Amino acid sequence: MEPQIPSTATRSPSIASSLAEFLKTHPGLHLGGEADFHEERRHHLEVLGFHVLPEDKKAPIGNMEFEGVRGPHGTIPIRLFYPKAVSDKGNAKDKKVAALVYMHGGGYTVGSVDEFENGLRLLAEAAGVITVGVEYHLAPEHRFPSQLDEFSAVIDWAQGSQGRDRGINPNLVFGGGDSAGGNMTAALALRRQDQRVNNIAGQILLYPEARIPFDTLAAEENNTGGSLYLVCNGIFSFADHYLPKSPCNKTYPPSHRYVSPGMQKAENLHVDLPPVALFTCGWDPLRDVGVEYGSKLQKAGVSVKWHHYENLTHGFLQFAPWSKECADATLDVANELKRMASN
Repeated sequence: MEPQIPSTATRSPSIASSLAEFLKTHPGLHLGGEADFHEERRHHLEVLGFHVLPEDKKAPIGNMEFEGVRGPHGTIPIRLFYPKAVSDKGNAKDKKVAALVYMHGGGYTVGSVDEFENGLRLLAEAAGVITVGVEYHLAPEHRFPSQLDEFSAVIDWAQGSQGRDRGINPNLVFGGGDSAGGNMTAALALRRQDQRVNNIAGQILLYPEARIPFDTLAAEENNTGGSLYLVCNGIFSFADHYLPKSPCNKTYPPSHRYVSPGMQKAENLHVDLPPVALFTCGWDPLRDVGVEYGSKLQKAGVSVKWHHYENLTHGFLQFAPWSKECADATLDVANELKRMASN
């Protein structure tokens, strides 16, 4: 039996020293800070983009492929990372391995696959899983449910003939994401279940924004301080960007099942939802809403494997090149993905 997940989690007295040093040397790197979100987009790419990493910090990969998926809102660029074990494209059809379709974080507003490539390479190689980074259209130019529509379109692509041609087992297509991407992964699992279509094989949720965390201890603890990449007050602008507001179009309340999975009651979740690997951080305003959602899923009978890092912050997947603790946590994610893919 899996250990029972508590309703809240704790943080250590200080964050990991290597992570603290990185954040100290990049004081302007914030998510949802005072700067305009266009400035945040630019600055994140300048610091975290794979193309600017020193060669000795770049994670190796067997092979890469740039592709596009025709989606309901236009072309969706995707980037496929093939681990060395399956990078022989000539024999790809015979391999039939698992795949992870990954939606990056950034409050639905900031971020790109370029900034997450290093982490996705680490996941692909360590898990032996083909990993697909999705360059979904960002808010506020594109609002909910555009991103969920695109996520679902890439899942369909990976489960279909295009995925099979690349060696993907259609029954082992996982969904995953961090922060906003974790929200979208949880929401997509609910939506595909409600639609009675072939669901994802499992959910990889990294510090997910399961709901707005305005009423949690984590929100109070993680709203100020130089060691924080994301503070609680920075989250509200992203919710404003994500949700449509025009009375001429369909709008959705913050409590909507696919907007805030974490606001749903355990009895409104279902045991047949895909299994979950959940990762939370002590120094993160989203800590308690992620743990709360994991606890609700577990009460509903869903399999949940929970990992908590008291001394890490929001964003550890991106910070792995500069922090051993963040790199180790990323490898924990890969190990869970490998375990789920082999069951």
